[in-house]
Amino acid sequence: SGKAHMFKAGTKSGEYDEVDIPDEYQALYEQYSELLTETVAATDDRLIERYLEGKTITRDEVIAAVKKAITEGEIVPLFVGSGELTYGTQALLTKIVELLPSPAEVASPAEAPLLGRVFKTMSEPHVGDVSFFRIYRGTIRNGSEVYNAEHEVTEKLNHLSIQQGKERFEVPELQAGDIGSVAKLRDTHTNDTFCLAEHPVHLDPIPFPNAVATSAVVVKQRGEEDKLASGLHKLHEEDPTFHFEYNSELSQTLIHGMGERHFEILLKRLERKFGVHAELIPPKVAYRETLKGKAEGQGKHKKQSGGRGQYGDCWIRLAPLPQGAGYEFADKISGGVIPKKFIPAVDRGIQEAAQRGPVAGFPLVDFRAECYDGSYHDVDSNEMSFKMAGIMAFRNVSAECRPILLEPLLDLEIWTPEEVLGDVMGDLSGRRGQILGTEPDGRLVKVKAIVPEAELYKYSTDLHSITHGRGTFRKSFHGYVEAPPDVATKVATESKKPELVNT
Repeated sequence: SGKAHMFKAGTKSGEYDEVDIPDEYQALYEQYSELLTETVAATDDRLIERYLEGKTITRDEVIAAVKKAITEGEIVPLFVGSGELTYGTQALLTKIVELLPSPAEVASPAEAPLLGRVFKTMSEPHVGDVSFFRIYRGTIRNGSEVYNAEHEVTEKLNHLSIQQGKERFEVPELQAGDIGSVAKLRDTHTNDTFCLAEHPVHLDPIPFPNAVATSAVVVKQRGEEDKLASGLHKLHEEDPTFHFEYNSELSQTLIHGMGERHFEILLKRLERKFGVHAELIPPKVAYRETLKGKAEGQGKHKKQSGGRGQYGDCWIRLAPLPQGAGYEFADKISGGVIPKKFIPAVDRGIQEAAQRGPVAGFPLVDFRAECYDGSYHDVDSNEMSFKMAGIMAFRNVSAECRPILLEPLLDLEIWTPEEVLGDVMGDLSGRRGQILGTEPDGRLVKVKAIVPEAELYKYSTDLHSITHGRGTFRKSFHGYVEAPPDVATKVATESKKPELVNT
């Protein structure tokens, strides 16, 4: 417009005065105005010709070209403002109407008489789940029924509403392009499709980003564990980028999301909406153990307490297997020194004992066990006795097989501005990371590295700080390798400490 907007502090709707551009900003305005005109003209053959000929391109022509380029996905507009101060909010709304295409100008994602999609779910006190949806084609009237193609159920849309801030206003109908809300749908969730039963349609789900941060969460007050699980489930319904699980191996509830700031906001919502007081703690790491040597030895379980006793005696050999081979058991008994019916009990005992390895109590993997000798008692021997013998044999022999600790590694892909590349790589090296290489990726540089999982707690926050909010990363599981001696010693020491229980 060639004018400056002077915003007023403390206004509710972002009022401003339109004035001439101050002299000190005139050169900057002309520089960016010329850059904008050139960028927009490059999307239209007719305009770029006129631009190169030095002819004037009017504001109306620029607006029309921007709208066309946005519709075709060639450019993405960026607006600056402050939600807290309301600066720029009116300009944003004006430009949305002026520049973004109307529903009639955009192709529907599928051909159908009625088509809509639920893109968000919120849980409200005294109301329940509220589903927000957009209509792509057709008309929905208050009280009408729609077909949920994902779950193959029919939903009735009572109290059809539009949302304005926290308030909802009931409306008689909604048409293509409208965003509406409806409460208390039984089987409808985020990413579900609305259509007609006689014309069912499945839309591809909205691609939400994968979680990049993990933390453990515990309640501050005993007795709120059930409320925690229920609240986390509701938060997942509202925010598909967040999900949670209970890890039985680690005995922790783990939450996965976009970073520590994301988790802090979720915990505040958990307390405000569901009355659950929780806090974050570092997640445990799922280490593994394995063997580097061979050994053999005995496990003997003998118990006599009046009446029938318990007796089981077995000799086993343990040996390492290649990584990923898993567990093997071999029956090498000859001469009937252990009856065949008791051999599986020895196997079960070894497998049970292997869930707590000799180094730090983590599962032992990739090894072979052979049962080659033993003895039994005609009266006192039974399956339980030989299972206990297998457990004892494993504990006796595994400690002699040069057991080692394995730590999980993750593949990392980090995108960072080039000017802070050195800081990012230095941080990775400080986390015992192995940097595989770098390559340009658009305006950023992509770094590939392998880093121990134990070193990545709160990495998203640190990367955000190093790159001033411009860095992102993606991680995936790489595999297990032998942990350095100092790490193995530290983990073994930590595993022997009694766990603290919140009271």
